[in-house]
Amino acid sequence: MKNVYSGLANLPHGRTSGKLTSGCICLEGGALRGIYTSGVLDYLMEQDMNFSCVIGVSAGAMNGLNYAAGHIGRSARINLSYRHYPRMVGLKALVESKSVFGFDFVFEDAKEFDPFDEVGFLASPGRFVAVATDLATGKPAYFEKDCEDIFQAVRASASMPFVSKPVEVDGKTCLDGGGCVHIPYQWALDQGYEKIIVIRTRPQEFRKSKSEAKGADMVYKHYPEYVEALKQVPEAYNRECDEVERLTKEGRIFSLCPSKDMGIKRLESDMEKLGEWYYLGYHDMGDRFVELKEYLGS
Repeated sequence: MKNVYSGLANLPHGRTSGKLTSGCICLEGGALRGIYTSGVLDYLMEQDMNFSCVIGVSAGAMNGLNYAAGHIGRSARINLSYRHYPRMVGLKALVESKSVFGFDFVFEDAKEFDPFDEVGFLASPGRFVAVATDLATGKPAYFEKDCEDIFQAVRASASMPFVSKPVEVDGKTCLDGGGCVHIPYQWALDQGYEKIIVIRTRPQEFRKSKSEAKGADMVYKHYPEYVEALKQVPEAYNRECDEVERLTKEGRIFSLCPSKDMGIKRLESDMEKLGEWYYLGYHDMGDRFVELKEYLGS
């Protein structure tokens, strides 16, 4: 098995103009399934379509950073180059970053060979929101660019339970936003956005059937509200999926799901498969771009 994707040299690259399109794009998480989202966002950026608000959960927040900063191809380049780098994913990452994903590598080292325009990102008038789970309440915590450290908030949003140390942000102890919210469309509705775009990382028909909270009572015994939230994940996720489908049919939101199920695992290691998954997102968005423009113009 190759340690890097063979098509790296052909990935898109460049910067967007900074022009913003009115609307809120909502990004589901899913760890390395989020590479699908990278493809979707790269297609949008190549069309110079950056929405005025970006909200992401977990891998959605990670992708959203590069999208909000207008970095075409950056998310894909990092993941498809360094998935097998010990400091990126695995035990070494766990030791250094207190998470199975190497946030120290992603947020610090990666900038040396694939620069991130932090100044431009922070100065942009566009909103960026990272969703984490507040362990004390079991409820979502929404962090915007004006929080004490938005990059720390993204770490919190993407810190998976059981394999990550909780992250402190704005006085809150947090973990992965997927502990309570998976598809953050409701926040966009509550904020009053007229145009809402939802990007999923699972096929439309997918629903969860079992809880992922085994052992939570012992590991998180000091956070009973969080334990209860983890136990409710399947029901909460399935309700969100049903609601997204309903709102899409009503024309209230625009949603995009993977057009086929490639069986991508959360920590998928097959680089060619991940590359194909990226291009599925890229082409799925391309196939529906005219439809998206019609929705935005309606």
